[in-house]
Amino acid sequence: MKIISEMTRLELAAFISSAFQKSNIDIVLSGGSCVSIYSEEKYVSGDLDFVNVMFTKRDRIITVMDSLGFEEKNRYFRHPDTNFLVEFPPGPLGVGEEPVKQIDEIKTETGILRIISPTDCVKDRLAWYYYDDDTECLHQAILVSKCQPVDLVEIERWSRVEDKTDLFKEFLKEFKKRF
Repeated sequence: MKIISEMTRLELAAFISSAFQKSNIDIVLSGGSCVSIYSEEKYVSGDLDFVNVMFTKRDRIITVMDSLGFEEKNRYFRHPDTNFLVEFPPGPLGVGEEPVKQIDEIKTETGILRIISPTDCVKDRLAWYYYDDDTECLHQAILVSKCQPVDLVEIERWSRVEDKTDLFKEFLKEFKKRF
């Protein structure tokens, strides 16, 4: 087993995810680190956001993280051998008004990572663009769409449900420009 200081983002995320699976705690990677993983690190996030899917009590999360050598400071967990910060936002695991549709698993030598799918990652980034006018997240959505197969029909359907068809058209226009 690799030591933490030598782990990539993906390997560290899988290591943490597997430790939680062994403790019967359901967490799923979401947020910017999904963009980093799906874009092969063309976008770099400084933290790992694991959604606490089943609303597990914080003391159980702290116990698992302590066993891995992480210490909680404020709302983040830090380990002396990595620069990545780890956070556990509460569920539900959703994008906009809908639950996440698909959880993927990525196997590494350090464990199995439970992660939202590339399509749901794009929806997650677009939600920030749609509701907070975050153009950086628009660019992240395009980057994931460029690097991974995504279901544009599903993203369009979701955008319609979110009443953001006009902004979806902007996303599609930018996506086609860069593809």
